[in-house]
Amino acid sequence: MTTVTEIALGTNGPIVSKLGLGCMRMSSTWGGPVNDEQESIATIREALDSGINFLNTGDFYGSGHNELLVGKAIKGRRDDAFISVKFGAIFYNGQWLGLDLRPIAIKNFINYSLVRLGIDTIDLYQPCRLDNSVPVEDVIGTIADLIKEGKVRYLGVSEITAEQLRKANSVYPVTALEIGYSLADRQIEDKLLPTAKELGIGVVAFANTAEGLLTGTMKAPLAANDYHTHFSRFQGENLIRNLEKVELLRQMANEKGYTPTQLAIAWVNAQGNHIMPLVSMSRRSRLPENIEAMSIEFTTDEIDALNTHFAPGVILGGTYLQR
Repeated sequence: MTTVTEIALGTNGPIVSKLGLGCMRMSSTWGGPVNDEQESIATIREALDSGINFLNTGDFYGSGHNELLVGKAIKGRRDDAFISVKFGAIFYNGQWLGLDLRPIAIKNFINYSLVRLGIDTIDLYQPCRLDNSVPVEDVIGTIADLIKEGKVRYLGVSEITAEQLRKANSVYPVTALEIGYSLADRQIEDKLLPTAKELGIGVVAFANTAEGLLTGTMKAPLAANDYHTHFSRFQGENLIRNLEKVELLRQMANEKGYTPTQLAIAWVNAQGNHIMPLVSMSRRSRLPENIEAMSIEFTTDEIDALNTHFAPGVILGGTYLQR
């Protein structure tokens, strides 16, 4: 299997793989079924063997199940893995209750994460998002204290605005911004991406297929119990119109000999060396195709066609990615 290349995560950040492995779907975060644990562990280990060292998890993924799983997978291989952990989300019985970003809570969260992961230091630690419940200075300042204590190596942030990013970075240097980014979700190109680039902050881009819209396999109408139906993007006329837009991606993928999913990942990858596609996988069979996507090249005409066809605002309706 081809190995992936490496990049610096931000101007002054660590060297990591250009492709990141999102581990969330290996656990039941929204009350769905749990994937086969042994297959998930094998997927993480094979990813490490392939040079994918960036592993993304969250303490609320499966109420700690995901961290326990990652911990099992990296046992004896700590130096091979760069561990990114999100915190702050509160779930109960699979339902989102809100955020807890109080300094006392953060200090509690990290101790449980370290135990579940079986490690002494988390490489990248980040609030899953910021709201106005706790001053940014207190949230970021607490992580800065954890860095000084040796429990964290680098500060990350996730799903925030350009203004919040500047403020966070003024409290303590931010290494990475985790944010949803795809051909269908380009609203961050206006302010957030330029701000991150200006400040020398790396971008970890998740949801490259826009919750499955860009895979080319979705058909209308969706089943009544499909979780996508909760979002306006996948409802009624919106879904029909959006799937029509995806046809160009399907045609281009067919002409180039790849899948629409691979092209969706490749487009994100092509946006710059400071941007890492973060791809969720729970099966080893997915690794070769996603790694292959990182080597796909576009002609200038192809990039122009994609950027025009999927101009910001063209995809109708939103998902949880929309702020």
